[in-house]
Amino acid sequence: MSFEEKLRQFLLPSLNRKFLIRLFIVIAVAYIFFGYILIPLRIDGRSMEPTYKDGSFNFCWRLSYIFSASQRHDVVAVRFSGKRVMLLKRVIAIAGETVEFREGKLFVNGLKLEEPYMKFPSDWNWPTRIVDQGKVYVVGDNRSVPIRNHIFGQVSLQRIVGRVLW
Repeated sequence: MSFEEKLRQFLLPSLNRKFLIRLFIVIAVAYIFFGYILIPLRIDGRSMEPTYKDGSFNFCWRLSYIFSASQRHDVVAVRFSGKRVMLLKRVIAIAGETVEFREGKLFVNGLKLEEPYMKFPSDWNWPTRIVDQGKVYVVGDNRSVPIRNHIFGQVSLQRIVGRVLW
């Protein structure tokens, strides 16, 4: 056996071990990062159109609300059922504020809220509601859908997974 063959036999197992260790580390870090910190989302539905198109792809940044609370106009991922089913919704009011829809217009604390992201006309009418402590009021951007077919309302802050990146 030549010197080169002996060297290959000696080095090859250590190279394989190093490669496997590196591969395991990369897989573990990617699993943690994309499973718990930056969660990939596939948008399924039209409730947030035209801001987010049905079938598009985005990310939810879970660390966004560690040091601050969600603010009006933030688009958030809300845990709807279990850990895997989430809804994208826009925060329109925070705890202690009143929310009302009159002829498709949104009023927060009695003042009409400007919503530049709204592109479709709405005819929603919804009586005044007060947002409870520890909750925010969320709704989708596509309000051309009849109000009875839309999932919206008060959501506990604990159900908010994070902010949608773009």
